[in-house]
Amino acid sequence: MISAIQNPRIQFLFQCRHQFNFPPKSRHFHRSTILLNSASSSSQVLTEKTLTSTSPPTSEILTIRKSLLSRERKAVEIAEEYLNRLRLTEPTIKSFLHVSENVMKEAEELDLKIERNEELGVLAGVLIGVKDNICTVDMPSTGGSRILQGYRPAYDATAVKKLKQSGAILVGKTNMDEFGMGSTTEGSGFQVTANPWDVSRVPGGSSGGSAAAVSARQCVAALGSDTGGSVRQPASFCGVVGMKPTYGRVSRFGLMAYASSLDVIGCFGSSVADTAILLEAISGHDIFDATSSKREVPSFASQFISTELLESKPLKGLRVGIIGETLGDGVNKPVVSTIKDAALHLEELGCTVSEVSLPSFSLGLPAYYILASSESSSNLSRYDGVRYGNQAAAEELNSLYSDSRCNGFGPEVKMRILMGTYALSAGYYDAYYKRAQQVRTLVQKSFKDALRENDILISPAAPSAAYKMGEKKNDPLAMYAGDIMTVNVNLAGLPALVLPCGFVEGGPAGLPIGLQMIGGQFDEGKLLRVGHIFEQTLQGCRFIPPLVA
Repeated sequence: MISAIQNPRIQFLFQCRHQFNFPPKSRHFHRSTILLNSASSSSQVLTEKTLTSTSPPTSEILTIRKSLLSRERKAVEIAEEYLNRLRLTEPTIKSFLHVSENVMKEAEELDLKIERNEELGVLAGVLIGVKDNICTVDMPSTGGSRILQGYRPAYDATAVKKLKQSGAILVGKTNMDEFGMGSTTEGSGFQVTANPWDVSRVPGGSSGGSAAAVSARQCVAALGSDTGGSVRQPASFCGVVGMKPTYGRVSRFGLMAYASSLDVIGCFGSSVADTAILLEAISGHDIFDATSSKREVPSFASQFISTELLESKPLKGLRVGIIGETLGDGVNKPVVSTIKDAALHLEELGCTVSEVSLPSFSLGLPAYYILASSESSSNLSRYDGVRYGNQAAAEELNSLYSDSRCNGFGPEVKMRILMGTYALSAGYYDAYYKRAQQVRTLVQKSFKDALRENDILISPAAPSAAYKMGEKKNDPLAMYAGDIMTVNVNLAGLPALVLPCGFVEGGPAGLPIGLQMIGGQFDEGKLLRVGHIFEQTLQGCRFIPPLVA
């Protein structure tokens, strides 16, 4: 019978009572250092709409699955609902560069499978957006660059292949900064995506299209890529959950390379549960990626605790370190206030919160940009109009190369290629690239030391909430500085989860702020469990933008 098709690991989600057993720690992050004067705190919820007490976020993936298995709804009805919302909001948001023509056809095929009582994948009927630098055989994959305009790969990325095997319906390819180089989507070769919370503001980047699409409920979940924060920063700006897994957890086969030692494929969802289910579906070893890990992939969502089973102190004994360097100069005070309130909430859940220092934290940003630019100068050499990329008309080979790259690449990509080539040149290699690698080692050691004393680390995901379009477009250094909260995690190869934790002033209904949780290598399960409890117990916040509320 069809009821037997239900994935037992997903059923277990509502039955498991997981208990943390962490050793106690004496240092406390005292309430007096966290709680600011509520009358003056601008991190408070700002409108009646967002103040309304609401139930915790639910898993859209599990809801869809339940409705399909019980035959309460058909897949075509669910697909039509999301496509209608996409048609309504897309002229304003501009999340997608391409929308699949096969969505309704695949939904119809799924309904036929259900009628035949065939087995369903865990993502059956779930509409998922895919960042445009992740290869899809049946849709264009341009990396947000005009040099690849019209390009259709001959294969699916491994992550995309696993989505299809799980029954997902790919709704389309999402907008991004060209080849992942940017923090706003203003660097896209085609269009600029708007933030659903305030369409005059950026959604973040480079995975801004994926974050905005999930935030605007144009799709259930989405894939992005994270080289220095490109999943986590837009998740914070758009008020959704973003997961950057450990380097090697998800295969990079089919991901257009920007900086190969830093790139990872990550996930977006409107809840921690959806993000966990999506991450599990795409994780695992891949023979086509020598850097992918052979570690067994746990069932992340099955370890969650149902809200009905939560104890009064469900995180008792969990040691949390709040990174002191992320709360100082350069970080907006309302953001600091919101993160400290989130730390207080963790204390109320039973955590021991203490401030930790990462001495090499400030060194990570310049090291990251040297390493990422150096690797990009090598990786992007293939786009020359001969091997890959649209070819310019020229009578001589060197002119063909230069004209193809000049016409195809945007200014940000050209600048980073030049920076990377300079850093790798014979006279400057030791002064820049080699020293940056030494800093990377220091960053890894500082995280390792901090995580020896703490189970997770927390920080803001970005120094500010979403800013206005054009505000930093002509000031690249200011835009690069916005990555300071996230790049160190990529240098260390660690997993990090960002989930919305509050609001600051701005826009018609306030602007969301994301809390970043960082764990040890392959500790995604721990981060997701903590994030799920945090999300389910957070009171008074409704992270649905006014555009779709």
